[in-house]
Amino acid sequence: MGLQDKYKAIIDQANSAGVVALKVTENDGVLYINGEAPSANVKDELWSTYERLDPEMRSADLVMDIKVSGGGAAAPATYEVKPGDSLSKIAKNYPGVSWQDIFNANKDQIKDPNMIHPGQKLKIPVQ
Repeated sequence: MGLQDKYKAIIDQANSAGVVALKVTENDGVLYINGEAPSANVKDELWSTYERLDPEMRSADLVMDIKVSGGGAAAPATYEVKPGDSLSKIAKNYPGVSWQDIFNANKDQIKDPNMIHPGQKLKIPVQ
């Protein structure tokens, strides 16, 4: 099975969700998916699909660089915590965002960065 077959669900979802300038390339055993999503929600949904396909994100065979279109500052994304998540694991889904950024954006509901719970909806300060 090739990488484009493995990640077909993400590619199809990106196409149907209106990701523009979608570019899918494979190089040295890594699939690169680039494009511009019409909203942060579309970008989040693509990452959720990836997490379902590779729950531990250990395959290291996909690089997804999806920007969000639109001018001005990006609105914060929202992420629903799943079992096994940590702030560090969540931050890996958002280039340029650290676990500390997520912690600082959610101090109203997180007192200890090591204690997050499935079902929490966290604000992600998108860069």
